[in-house]
Amino acid sequence: MVKETRELLRDPVYLGLSFVIPLVMILLFGFGLSLDVKNLPLVFADHDRSPYSRDYIDGYVHSEYFNLIAVDTDPARLERLLRSGTARVIIDIPPDFGRQIASGQPTEVGVTIDGSFPTRAGVINGYVAAVNALYNQRLLQQVRGEGTVLPVQMDLSVWYNPSLESKNAIVPGLLVLILMLFPAILGALLVVREKESGTIFNFYASPVRRGEIILGKLLPYLAVALLDYLLIFVLSLLVFRVRFVGSVFVLSLGALLYSVCTIGIGLLISILTRSQLAAMLVTFLATVTPAFNYSGFITPVGAMDRLGQWIAQLIPATHFMSVVRGSYLKGLGLDFYWPQLAALAVYTVVVYALCWAFLKKRIG
Repeated sequence: MVKETRELLRDPVYLGLSFVIPLVMILLFGFGLSLDVKNLPLVFADHDRSPYSRDYIDGYVHSEYFNLIAVDTDPARLERLLRSGTARVIIDIPPDFGRQIASGQPTEVGVTIDGSFPTRAGVINGYVAAVNALYNQRLLQQVRGEGTVLPVQMDLSVWYNPSLESKNAIVPGLLVLILMLFPAILGALLVVREKESGTIFNFYASPVRRGEIILGKLLPYLAVALLDYLLIFVLSLLVFRVRFVGSVFVLSLGALLYSVCTIGIGLLISILTRSQLAAMLVTFLATVTPAFNYSGFITPVGAMDRLGQWIAQLIPATHFMSVVRGSYLKGLGLDFYWPQLAALAVYTVVVYALCWAFLKKRIG
């Protein structure tokens, strides 16, 4: 016991990790893992523009579950808002909405929900139905009295995943998590493994430049990561029968940038650490935990608080998750996702610049 205690105290890395990792994990999971669905981006297509339609819209605006993005009537703009993820639900108020209610006749509003995240789509449907029911209750008391026919009824439609099958969201999300974990873990062993075995001194004494060392270590594992991507993509289509309507080129370009980036994260950690165990622990903490909590795999990024949304934009998994789910379910192309691809490219440049700066060719 005395021996092991001394060994623990002599190694500040292990001692630090034993306290830092639990602390960081509770903070990341506590802030990032939430099943609450709030601040859902909502758009109204108000063709009526009457006091009745404005009163109906107010019921959603004053709800904590919705965030009104716009009131528009142009079908092309409305579709673009839903396809891009800017809006998650569109409520279409017909032109005769107020006249029908005032005359005591039932009317119908169209509700279009983004079904690319099935669990969230079900929650949205429940929230819309609840707000609509409150409005009906108020009308029955104020306008019509007690009755059996609801004044405002809903015509529901779900886009991009009409059957609301969870596999259409989970399997593409797993592609993001797998390409975050395994390339990063492999990259985390590239340099530290040679530090422990002593073969790193061969590089220190050789005329090979730092950029050549980094590139030589990257390319074989990049090939492995891309083969993993192709294997997962084929399995998602042939075995899991996941709905795919997008561009293979855009998805593959995103996978290439994402794999280069995740290997670079592992390589940077490998350069900065001294043991394989420490490198793997730090890599897991820096990649999988944020990706699981903040990428939108479980909790929508838009439903997180401001801190969570800020953290989400700082991890590459968030940007690749948008590309993956948009490619699988919405058929979106390069014109929609070039900002996410550009963010992955910038992230990659920064990571490898840090690798080049910290990889010193020295003896000792």
